[in-house]
Amino acid sequence: MKLINSTSFVLSLLLLAIVAKAQPINRKAVVQRHTVVNTKFDSLSSLSVGNGKFAFTVDATGLQSFPDFYARGVPLGTQSEWGWHSFIDTSGFSFEETLKDYTIHGRKVSYGVQVKEPEKATKAVTWFRQNPHRLQLGNIGIEIIMKSGAIAGVSDITNVSQTLDMWTGEIHSRFMVDGASVEVFTYGHGDEDAISVRLNSSLVKEGRIYIRVRFPYPTGDWKDVGNNWSNNDRHQSSILENGRNKAVLQHNLDTTRYYTSLAWNGMALLKEKAAHYFLLVPTSATQFEFSCRFEDNRDSRPVQTYASTAANSQFRWKNFWNSGGFVDFAGSTDKRAIELERRVILSQYLTKVQCAGQYPPQETGLTYNSWYGKPHLEMHWWHGIHFALWGRTPVLEKSLNWYSKVSDKARAIAKRQGYDGLRWQKMTDNNGDEAPSSVGAFLIWQQPHFIYFTELAFRASKSKVTLEKYKDLVFATADFMASYAYDDPATNRYILGPGLIPAQERWKAEVTMNPAYELVYWHWALETAQQWRKRLNLPRSEKWDAILARLFPLAIQEGRYLFTSSGTDSYTNPEYITDHPSVLGAWGMMPKTRMIDRSVMQRTFDWIWTNWSWKDTWGWDFPMTAMTATRLGMPDKAIDALLMPVQTNTYLNNGHNYQDERLTIYLPGNGGLLAAVAMMVAGYEGSTQPMPGIPKKGWKVRWEGLVRMI
Repeated sequence: MKLINSTSFVLSLLLLAIVAKAQPINRKAVVQRHTVVNTKFDSLSSLSVGNGKFAFTVDATGLQSFPDFYARGVPLGTQSEWGWHSFIDTSGFSFEETLKDYTIHGRKVSYGVQVKEPEKATKAVTWFRQNPHRLQLGNIGIEIIMKSGAIAGVSDITNVSQTLDMWTGEIHSRFMVDGASVEVFTYGHGDEDAISVRLNSSLVKEGRIYIRVRFPYPTGDWKDVGNNWSNNDRHQSSILENGRNKAVLQHNLDTTRYYTSLAWNGMALLKEKAAHYFLLVPTSATQFEFSCRFEDNRDSRPVQTYASTAANSQFRWKNFWNSGGFVDFAGSTDKRAIELERRVILSQYLTKVQCAGQYPPQETGLTYNSWYGKPHLEMHWWHGIHFALWGRTPVLEKSLNWYSKVSDKARAIAKRQGYDGLRWQKMTDNNGDEAPSSVGAFLIWQQPHFIYFTELAFRASKSKVTLEKYKDLVFATADFMASYAYDDPATNRYILGPGLIPAQERWKAEVTMNPAYELVYWHWALETAQQWRKRLNLPRSEKWDAILARLFPLAIQEGRYLFTSSGTDSYTNPEYITDHPSVLGAWGMMPKTRMIDRSVMQRTFDWIWTNWSWKDTWGWDFPMTAMTATRLGMPDKAIDALLMPVQTNTYLNNGHNYQDERLTIYLPGNGGLLAAVAMMVAGYEGSTQPMPGIPKKGWKVRWEGLVRMI
């Protein structure tokens, strides 16, 4: 009897242990332990609400009250996917004016570059780089009237206490001004280009808090932070409708027109203070609620109330966090674990707010313009693949439909240059037009991305529907790659270049040959395209097979991979140990192919780890390095890479990846971090060790719903 009882007791303990182990992660607790807290005005700590196609960024007041103070930090932007603008072309510029012929393998190939002569060509380059540009839609702030009659400034506001609850999408801001307390709740709508706000303060009833709506004019500069209050005569703003509890403002800029619809509760008066400057003045109670929706076309639907917007935000964010993958680092003794977990949670929030729409995002998302607000397709890999690895492939697929819409532009580029298929753009816009660039025009590593994205989509669905949906673009993408590779009689190999700049943008286009990462990516993508043909019961392409059989091998010098075959001074020229160490991407971003030798990559990694100028890198270089370390079986180095103490690997209080004063936010870094963590935890194609990128000592990781990396 005692034996039976003892056995039952042991079995009960084992059962309890199994049940405990199987308990799902308390996702809400993990998310909310990283609630963002601000206790002062800090231009680098602004917070955003949004839904992936619209974002609204606020200061410590919970609105966009002090845009000039935040202009050099993380600006107070209001941007949408549809919000673009072009200045009027009074000179009749033609894109052909930006083209320059280069002799590539005995024939002329034209590229849209930053031509410096003649003068009109230079102006045409500026025009096509500058237009269209993403538009800052409007600034919604509060003005507080002091007892003295002056408008309160930053120094007049004290006792700041602000939080961002990422589980609900709520920004809760509290502060004191002129002896009175002010409380502001801010939500972004999960489906509409709209925000809603609740104000609590005695100053509301006293008529000393105004809601300010201002429309800036675009600067047309590389960077636009939405605080250009000059050029009043170049645009028009007006009150189109002004009712008891609602109003509509119209903003015209050249041929661009859009609307701002307002709705509120209680008594309030909307008035025009100056050009492009409107005030909504509530006077009825200590609490005031209002909503604001931006529209590219007049929308007859009522603007959502504060209560409905708050409920929508809470529902959408709860659904987001409870879907897809999750990671919990609780119990780790390595003190860096809590910081890595913070970066993971905030990066998920930020990429959902900034990068989860129907178009490839710009590198600064929907906060402010960099590169005139234009997306760079080579960065789409870093912006997008993590959605699939975190079990949210439909989010990635939303932006894949854009490639179909702009494929005619990509086909035209290939045809102009004498190639087959589709040559995907680099610096582009919603319409898929190409912007001239003396670097971007020669990049090729964005070309295979579409095959990578759709392979992720197929692996998630295992469906012939996915194959049929994307097959034509997959094959046309591969057709360009095949025609771009040159059958070199001198080497009896297919080569890449010259006329290219690799991902490591330190090499001259006219002489650069066979960059390591691009060679491997070419090989992987062509073989994957062949697999798509096989899945569809189609014969293999003979042309693609010919290239796969004779593609130029990675060049080796002193037992390490050269960064390019033409770069025999890869390891001795100081210029070439800066920027992206993209040679690591050949077996990090890329899976193991027959082009890679493990021992050679190990020596390459070791040299780069010790000698690279890490201060001259970018935010996604650290995740890329972590990926390579993981594939090489070095989890300690993978963690060290992700948390390397370098300025461009800084993650601000609000979670943004800071680069420098020009790029105070850099979303490829956030996306890269998420992709690397997913791979380090869930593994990759062919990996056999559990959590191959997580050290055994000092780290405890629980995870759910992540997908293996290719």
